[in-house]
Amino acid sequence: MVLDIIFEDEHYVAINKPHGLLVHRTRIAEEKKEFALQMLRDQLGHKVYAVHRLDRGTSGVLLFSKSSEAAAPLVKLFENRETGKVYYAIVRGYTPEVATIDNPIRPDKDHQHKEPQDAVTHYKRLATIELPIPVGRYNTSRYSLVQVTPETGRMHQIRKHFAHIRHYIVGDKKHGDWRHNKMFLDELDSPYMNLHASDLTFTHPYTGKQIHLKAHLSPNMTRLCRMFNWEDALVAHNATIHPAIVTPPGEAHV
Repeated sequence: MVLDIIFEDEHYVAINKPHGLLVHRTRIAEEKKEFALQMLRDQLGHKVYAVHRLDRGTSGVLLFSKSSEAAAPLVKLFENRETGKVYYAIVRGYTPEVATIDNPIRPDKDHQHKEPQDAVTHYKRLATIELPIPVGRYNTSRYSLVQVTPETGRMHQIRKHFAHIRHYIVGDKKHGDWRHNKMFLDELDSPYMNLHASDLTFTHPYTGKQIHLKAHLSPNMTRLCRMFNWEDALVAHNATIHPAIVTPPGEAHV
């Protein structure tokens, strides 16, 4: 696999991380042989340093530094909430048009002794669809495409927040709804979590310039959005779809 580099200068490099790729080796995934950190190092021929993280199942913008010295100021920007982030997700049900989820998040099981941390997520509904496919006790299934802007950056924040309001992210195996995950897998050939980190903005520590990184949607999310006739909604909100995914002539949309 060759990683898709979307930005590079003498200090930093960013990729469009695919679904299923870990940022770096962890004790719960020792058996995995491929990690974004190592793959990018091998691809560039020198060390890189992670300055933030994305969940394994989340695709999108992932930023690295080329030295430990360059990493420090960017890590501080993330810690001080001085970066801008935009995500897109497909979630269960019809969400409110615009809302904020303000709900503290308790650390994962390894840090249960710690107090819950404040966590705020803003979102906007861009499009909806009702599929003639039964899930559970309902004869049809409803979904929303949402644009998400997290104000804080807690672990699994977006996934936990949408689970909290019962609009689970489709494909999320830990915090989602297995019945909808199974339907997307069986009926729509979609095995991935539908959460994508589309945009990242920050002030470059060395040049002072405003940097805006953008990563096109994954092939799977692009395919689903085109199938659901959501492409115009994405374009209207400045999202970019995967350029290699083309709907064949005559293919019927859902």
